[in-house]
Amino acid sequence: MALKASALKIGDNHSECVVENLSRTQIVQYAGVSGDYNPLHSDEVYTTQIAGYPSVFAHGMLTMGLTSKMLTNYVGDGRLTKFGVRFTNQVWPGDTLQSTATVEAIREEGGQHYVDLKLTTVNQDGKEVVSGSATARVDA
Repeated sequence: MALKASALKIGDNHSECVVENLSRTQIVQYAGVSGDYNPLHSDEVYTTQIAGYPSVFAHGMLTMGLTSKMLTNYVGDGRLTKFGVRFTNQVWPGDTLQSTATVEAIREEGGQHYVDLKLTTVNQDGKEVVSGSATARVDA
């Protein structure tokens, strides 16, 4: 059911787990569908011995996509008018991610109703991995 501006208030939030125990297989599958074969995401030897990271890690856009899963579950398909994020920390194999959208504004513009949202995705330790914002068209 679509969100209604009349049912929302500033500070409301929606939160959901978007991935539990992210696997290396999921990261490699994302590389395949995105075409991003950077070895930092799939080659353990390269990542640890040459690049100096503790392990391979997820693509930023994979994390953004997982965050968008929560967002479209909340506002509905085809309702986003703006969506942007900043990658704040890496996402590692084994991470569990929780994404939250918080209502910052409810407004009317040109006869349409919109909700402005603050977004955050955190790992199992509460460490933020994505921050961002979105705007969605909502029903009256």
